[in-house]
Amino acid sequence: MNRDEMAEFLMELLWTRSVSGHTEKAVDMVRHRLDRIGLRTRVTNKGGLLASIAGEGDRAVLVSAHVDTLGCMVRSIEDDGRLRLRMVGGFTMPSIEGEYCRVETFEGELHPGTILFESTSVHAYGRDKASGKREQEKMYVRLDRRVENDEDVRKLGISAGNYIHLDPRSVLTDDGFVKSRHLDDKAGVAVMVAAASQVMEAGERPPREVHLLVSAHEEVGHGASAGLPLDAEEFLAVDMGVLGKGLGGSETKVTICAADSSGPFNYALTRKLIDLAKRDSIPYVVDTFPYYGSDAVAALRAGMDVRHGLIGPGIDASHAMERGHMEGLEAARDLLVAYMMEPPEGG
Repeated sequence: MNRDEMAEFLMELLWTRSVSGHTEKAVDMVRHRLDRIGLRTRVTNKGGLLASIAGEGDRAVLVSAHVDTLGCMVRSIEDDGRLRLRMVGGFTMPSIEGEYCRVETFEGELHPGTILFESTSVHAYGRDKASGKREQEKMYVRLDRRVENDEDVRKLGISAGNYIHLDPRSVLTDDGFVKSRHLDDKAGVAVMVAAASQVMEAGERPPREVHLLVSAHEEVGHGASAGLPLDAEEFLAVDMGVLGKGLGGSETKVTICAADSSGPFNYALTRKLIDLAKRDSIPYVVDTFPYYGSDAVAALRAGMDVRHGLIGPGIDASHAMERGHMEGLEAARDLLVAYMMEPPEGG
């Protein structure tokens, strides 16, 4: 899968709704793409997706990326028709203020709206109240329907527990930047699918079987916690590389993560990834992330006996209006292909 094909797939995936726990459409899209390149796929009971690239030997590795995203749910309906919300995943309220959204009923109807602070208007509440702290209890959805009370809202089929999908606002610029919500981790999914396509198109079997996991609950902490192939000796998560002050990442490079909030990743695997990037002249950085978790750690906590690591394209403004670059996705793809095709230690 070349750069243009990867970009096209990513943009389609970004516009496909997939809040954590409700990822069926996005999982189905990835499944069809993997089917097209000749891989057999299976949807797990948890809603994730598994596929495998046959290897030369009897050893195996597991590569993951997560398709689930941040979002909200309806918590309650106010007397005046406002919808109070609860978070799905970890983000800040200022990062979603003013965002267009769609409320999905259990019958599948979509109703447009906007997420607002309850005292937004300076003219109605004054500057001090309008500048108040943005907290979950003070945010609401203003429905773009003619509703005046809670009964009007219920007549639309809206109830507590309905998903609220944030508008991704995805744009691919002429300079190769991708601006969008949910690059965490749909950029990683695009990288994984592109790498798998490249390996399959080359027609050369990797030295080890490569299991591919598209998880559906990473943002709520238990994505890769069950139903995993137990023959894997390594678990490589493909997730975003965090950018920020004090970190060394770049949107045009792949990040090799040496440690996250759980502690260090496997040292031998991290060194192997660094050596592969150097060998193939892949632009990379090594970083540590103090406020970060991944499916690799979820698998360890579930009892999986693997060496674990993490790579990903650099993504700016994570869990908000994110931005990456196609050069960073290409670097991550190239490193993942190199990893898939590298003979294991000990032959």
